[in-house]
Amino acid sequence: MDLLNIIRVAFRALQRNKMRAALTMLGIIIGVSAVVAMVSIGQGAQATVQAQIDSIGTNLLFVTAGAQNVGGVRSGTGDTGTNTLTVDDLEAIKREVPTVSMVTPTVNARGQLVAGNMNWNTSIQGVSEEYPEVRKWTIQSGSFFTEGDVRTAARVLVVGQTIADNMFAGADPVGQTIRVQNLPFRVVGVMARKGQDPQGRDQDDVAFTPYTTVQKKILGSPRLQIAYVSAVSPDATYTAQQQISELLRQRHKLGPNEPDDFTVRNMSDIAQAASETNNTMTMLLACIAGVSLLVGGIGIMNIMLVSVTERTREIGIRMAIGARSSAVRSQFLIESVVLSLTGGLFGILLGVAVSLGIPKLLGWPTLISGVAIIGSVIFSAAVGIFFGYYPARKAASLDPIEALRYE
Repeated sequence: MDLLNIIRVAFRALQRNKMRAALTMLGIIIGVSAVVAMVSIGQGAQATVQAQIDSIGTNLLFVTAGAQNVGGVRSGTGDTGTNTLTVDDLEAIKREVPTVSMVTPTVNARGQLVAGNMNWNTSIQGVSEEYPEVRKWTIQSGSFFTEGDVRTAARVLVVGQTIADNMFAGADPVGQTIRVQNLPFRVVGVMARKGQDPQGRDQDDVAFTPYTTVQKKILGSPRLQIAYVSAVSPDATYTAQQQISELLRQRHKLGPNEPDDFTVRNMSDIAQAASETNNTMTMLLACIAGVSLLVGGIGIMNIMLVSVTERTREIGIRMAIGARSSAVRSQFLIESVVLSLTGGLFGILLGVAVSLGIPKLLGWPTLISGVAIIGSVIFSAAVGIFFGYYPARKAASLDPIEALRYE
């Protein structure tokens, strides 16, 4: 009997007990659909986090002031009480570190923006003209301020979408005047929408102005809190991190046993940690869902053992008229595989439907994985072979005479 005929006989045998076959496949259907849906949820979450990290920049380094040990007291990063990061330091990084392409200092402040009868409390960031390119952040309308604006500490602002929506609803903010601490600032541009960062903060609720303007006209302090450094490529970030640390230690005249009075953080480390965490969670969800596949496999073994018992006389007749043991074994083994594969295909359809429905019903992002679908098909076939082998072997080992006598 060729393979096609064996498969045809297998389907005919399963159709004799449709309800039993359907209930047997139900375990496989639930298992496969759970695997597809859980992997989709995990990969959707991973893609969302990765997109948020990419929006910040994967070749980005953060150089912060602070981490200085004075009299046994160690200050935190970004501490404005320690003037350990200067514009000259950043110019030296840009000039002397070959793996660095751009550097922008950042001075953070907070203030009330007033325009007409509208006002909005927001973060005011003093940056350089290279900030949009370093952060890979485009301008929606208008333009960013220039190097000349930085050099002259001009009173110009570039606002985020949240500020534009709340203070200039339905109007173009470019060319409008906003007062900050009773000083008039001219809006020269609006940033494109950025969304939330990995910590859930609204990146669009911010106004940018030259860092010299913040230092001289808002804070009245020359200190820098943080600098964004763009490496020439994502692969060069670790080399740049080491070179920046060595340069700053040399410029700050720190001895071999003295701790750093600055901190250099690598965005690639954050991206890698987030990716590893999401991969672990995805695998955990898939393994939990895979347990139901094993339960479905046990159900297949149970039903196939019952089928062998019910069809003992049929097996005896086949063997009596010349069927080999290998043919009988193949018959029952293929029936088991047909059960599991059919259940697997229905499970994939159900899993895809659930994955498409989750974002609409629960608002969770999902990403349907082709690898999970192919893996589910392979695993379903493996379950059918593994759990069907023992019943098939038992059927093939029956004695024809005893089988014919079975009532």
